[in-house]
Amino acid sequence: MTDLNRRNPISHLTDRPSKPSISRVVRSVEFPLKAAETPAGEIPLPSNVGGNYDTDWARRYLSRLTRRLALASLGKAVIAYYANPTIRGLDRLHDLEGPAIFAANHQSHADTLLMLTSMPAPWKHKAFVGAAADYFFGNKSTAAISALFIGAIPIERTSINRNTIEKAVDLLRGGWSMVIYPEGGRSPDGWGQEFRPGAAFLAKQADVPVVPVHIRGTFDILRKGRNWPKKSTSTVNFGRPLEFADDDNNRSFTKRLQTSVEALADETATGNWYASRQRAHSESNPGIQGPDGSPWRRRWALTDIEDKTDSRRRWPYV
Repeated sequence: MTDLNRRNPISHLTDRPSKPSISRVVRSVEFPLKAAETPAGEIPLPSNVGGNYDTDWARRYLSRLTRRLALASLGKAVIAYYANPTIRGLDRLHDLEGPAIFAANHQSHADTLLMLTSMPAPWKHKAFVGAAADYFFGNKSTAAISALFIGAIPIERTSINRNTIEKAVDLLRGGWSMVIYPEGGRSPDGWGQEFRPGAAFLAKQADVPVVPVHIRGTFDILRKGRNWPKKSTSTVNFGRPLEFADDDNNRSFTKRLQTSVEALADETATGNWYASRQRAHSESNPGIQGPDGSPWRRRWALTDIEDKTDSRRRWPYV
């Protein structure tokens, strides 16, 4: 007969608490130092880079002071050496009050530093830059550098990110001015591209004016694909601020903005303000997208007149 009260010979082994494994001990020690692992089957935590990168710290006092000192010293010296800029149109901003969106064409990475050192006070002292989230905020290092030294916030180029849009609108309503490139990317050959409606949308939501700006010459300094700048000359031409009218929509305002930048480009290229105004009035200004033709013809058309007649001038880059 089986004794039911007899203890199981292996029960004393199964009842004894098991010793923790080495891997479990290591994980418990690592937890405060790094994020805990996501359980299998759960939704992963959102990335804290790209469009999700938090840039609020870059607008605190110490960050603002660091950025202002860096731009006023090193940034201005670099731009003076490589770009030797000529700044025009500042008289058109005399009636501008409060924050604004400074919308410019985009030729190279030198544009941002040129803009931040050329904008008049007080706007340049309280400015932020709408930068491509996939390029400038791809990892924590580049994100921190972009946020600190140029005051950048991430802007999605291929999708709509509600957080980044709300951040830009909140900053504009809070008295900050914005630098943005409506083309959405750098020029491949020095000529402009069709404007996107992002600047118009932000201007309407934040109820701020948009200042059209034309930049010329930075393509030769740091064109797309070049890793080191080259000395050249540049021009920054500021236009009259544009207000979002009651009968405007994003498309019509974007068209007005692009036309204004084209008029500034014509004025810079010809040096004749009156003639460019006449062409703007008759809507016959040459577009920022350049003439049709082969690459060398497009590049030659972008070369300054005095450079074309200089026998020491090298053939333009194509």
